[in-house]
Amino acid sequence: MVSRAHRKRQKRAAKLGALPQWNLDDLYPGIDSPELRQDLESVQAQCLDFAAEFKGKLAALAAGPEAGQALAAAVGRYERLEELVGRLMSYASLVYAGDTADPKRAKFYGDVQERVTAATVHLLFFTLELNRIDDAVLEAAMRDPALGHYRPWLDDLRKEKPYQLEDRIEQLFHEKSVTSYAAWNRQFDETIAALRFKVGDRLLTIEPTLNLLQDPDGRKRRLAADALARTFKANLRTFALITNTLAKDKEISDRWRGFKDVADSRHLSNRIEREVVEALVDAVRAAYPDLSHRYYALKAKWFGRKTLPHWDRNAPLPKVAQRTIRWDDARATVLEAYGDFSPKMAEVADRFFTQRWIDAPVRPGKQPGAFSHPTVPSVHPYVLLNYQGKPRDVMTLAHELGHGVHQVLAAPNGALMAPTPLTLAETASVFGEMLTFRKLLARTTDKKQRKAMLAAKVEDMLNTVVRQIAFYVFERKVHTERRSGELTAERICDLWMETQSESLGPAIELREGYETFWCYIPHFVHSPFYVYAYAFGDCLVNSLYAVYEKSASGFAERYLEMLAAGGTRSYAELLAPFGLDARDPKFWQGGLGVIASLIGELEALG
Repeated sequence: MVSRAHRKRQKRAAKLGALPQWNLDDLYPGIDSPELRQDLESVQAQCLDFAAEFKGKLAALAAGPEAGQALAAAVGRYERLEELVGRLMSYASLVYAGDTADPKRAKFYGDVQERVTAATVHLLFFTLELNRIDDAVLEAAMRDPALGHYRPWLDDLRKEKPYQLEDRIEQLFHEKSVTSYAAWNRQFDETIAALRFKVGDRLLTIEPTLNLLQDPDGRKRRLAADALARTFKANLRTFALITNTLAKDKEISDRWRGFKDVADSRHLSNRIEREVVEALVDAVRAAYPDLSHRYYALKAKWFGRKTLPHWDRNAPLPKVAQRTIRWDDARATVLEAYGDFSPKMAEVADRFFTQRWIDAPVRPGKQPGAFSHPTVPSVHPYVLLNYQGKPRDVMTLAHELGHGVHQVLAAPNGALMAPTPLTLAETASVFGEMLTFRKLLARTTDKKQRKAMLAAKVEDMLNTVVRQIAFYVFERKVHTERRSGELTAERICDLWMETQSESLGPAIELREGYETFWCYIPHFVHSPFYVYAYAFGDCLVNSLYAVYEKSASGFAERYLEMLAAGGTRSYAELLAPFGLDARDPKFWQGGLGVIASLIGELEALG
């Protein structure tokens, strides 16, 4: 007998068209494949061999007659090991993301993680020893082009030198990661995947429940919000325990390493100065009244009210027909927008469709949200979506393909220098969204549809800038207070409500139940303080797009060159060819001004 849920999935599939599921064979043919078993068996031996050959010997190599060549050979070996480790962990994490509720997949992911952690403990010495080489000696060795090739990576590595610990402590931190933060990350993922939300007479997973908050039917939005609140409240102690444990785990690491501020380790990994982030946060918070407060008051007016309950914050505009966008149409829209900007950009993006690098359907147990996983340079990225045919889903496709194009273009830099700091990683994704939005807007002549599109774009920008900075402020409060002791679930809820009320403004009523909505945000768990990168990227793209609109020619080439640089250049170096400087306070005002101007256009439309 076919279940009701299965029939609904079939009906949705018929409306959306055939949705692609990724083919992970380019990494490994299967979790029981001989290729995977061989790599799992060899990674331990290769790491042991590397340690036997180089541990305790880097200083002597650096002082030798062919220092540059010798050190370059060692770094090259290390890079190849990083590639192998990255392939194993990428495959395990993608298999797991496909169904986090499947015990077999969960065990596979956990087993691979443990074996890789056990192997890579033998690599820890390498970066520690490199950073003990005298600066002048290493600089002399880098005059050899072989080692000079790795200068960007080595320069970044030197920035971490003040925060390194003695080798055995680094080993302990590394080995215990499986039973500390990594275990709590997994606990969060499996808890979220197992939750069910009773919306009316339906029992839903989190992704379709959150999707109902954008439903045209106000009753459905309220029922979904109530269902989310009930289930989160029933699991509040679990989420509070995860949050407290991870915050304490981070505090211990930060204290041992000597980081002063709760977010300094994130700033270091992003290769950005704390002062630049503080300037961004201050600028956005100061702009709350002119952005989110102003827009939500306008939206309440459209609904014939002075205020809106929190479940209506992302509601579609009243009296505007809601479109379901088939997958083929979404694909065509994004590729056309990318192609108008740069044929090369569209050609790279098209590979994701033709070569099955995308997993789009909503499935029980599948990780919620969306991402583009870069995997390793010798393979290619994979994109995960939960596509449900809404205009916002088209923007999400454009966003993740922006990441994917960036990752493909940066891959030739190799495993050590392809990765991009988070602040710049969000640039390509948000730029891809902007291209797609402008394309759709330009061909929309119906006044109501144009208004709806502008409103959706403003809401996306507010969610990317205002909401993410509010998240960052919330995280800072949680981590700062956690240094003085464990926070109760109620206290975490209070901090959430404080920061959300400040950012959303008086036109949004935060009704009972909303205090628990911090529970499901994965970035708080997986990547503390990641969230400001979204705001950085959005403001940067707004400024970048303004340069593009005024540029006569050559912009696309410079833009793709910026993406292809990967992690080989700092954000300041990459922005210089466009005449942009994120250290200038006016830079943030310009980016925020774009959002304010769109709100002004909406006000003019009435």
